[in-house]
Amino acid sequence: MTPLLFHKYQGLGNDYLVCHRSVAEQLSNEQIRLLCHRHYGIGSDGLLIDSGHAVAPTLRIINPDASEAEKSGNGLRIYARYLFDCGRVGHQSFLVHTAGGDVRCRVEEDKHQVRVDMGRANFNPAALPALIDLPEALNFPLPLANETLAVSLVSMGNPYCVVPVASLDLAQVHRLGPQIENHPLFPNRTNVQLVEVVDRHTLRIGIWERGAGYTMVSGSSSCAAASVMRKLGRVEDRVNVNMPGGQLQISFGDDFQVGMRGPVHKIASLTLDIDSFLGGAELFKGASPTA
Repeated sequence: MTPLLFHKYQGLGNDYLVCHRSVAEQLSNEQIRLLCHRHYGIGSDGLLIDSGHAVAPTLRIINPDASEAEKSGNGLRIYARYLFDCGRVGHQSFLVHTAGGDVRCRVEEDKHQVRVDMGRANFNPAALPALIDLPEALNFPLPLANETLAVSLVSMGNPYCVVPVASLDLAQVHRLGPQIENHPLFPNRTNVQLVEVVDRHTLRIGIWERGAGYTMVSGSSSCAAASVMRKLGRVEDRVNVNMPGGQLQISFGDDFQVGMRGPVHKIASLTLDIDSFLGGAELFKGASPTA
């Protein structure tokens, strides 16, 4: 049995556990949910699984509910820093394979800052997927139980529903997030961002993540929100995105190629005791994985 070794990192309070695939292969979905739980496990916003490939690093991203995400901006920054700490990459740019597409990363001279080129923002609803037969869905009327919202859809390799608001209220994120995440228009569910435009270089956002719930920070959510606001002509090519956990810098190249820059810090390396899974499942039943 391979020791259950994990490395914990955080980027602006969005924390992930990183492990080699040989460790992940020993875990059931229920054990992953326990592992990510704040009370019954180590606690994490998700699990990053490293392929271990020396030449072509491949990343799998598992949500706290054990569902799989295609791409994560903070997860990619953390994985890049993990590869740097392992000595598998230096300060040069390198490619990471994800289910949401290939991504180019670079750990800066200050290793606490990582840049990720997230690829092109795709505004076609079919890319999410969303059951909307239009080439784009910008300011699209989305009916909910008691209201209809004007939303805009974008894929960064995974699905996003962006909701502009005049003033950001985090209580609204908790109220609207679950309704939109599980809306029948999104057969694979969706991530949700409420966005306030402060000025042409500054956004404030609140985040509800598919499979994780309310989240203080999300890199790919920042990219999605900034991309929609850029598409709508409300911000410029360089945008600071402010979240409860901190700020990320988003920039745009040609054809909506999106770059993201932000911090990563290592918390610990630790070996999980198998005792954590004994009896934990009974305690875990009915509890939220991130409560």
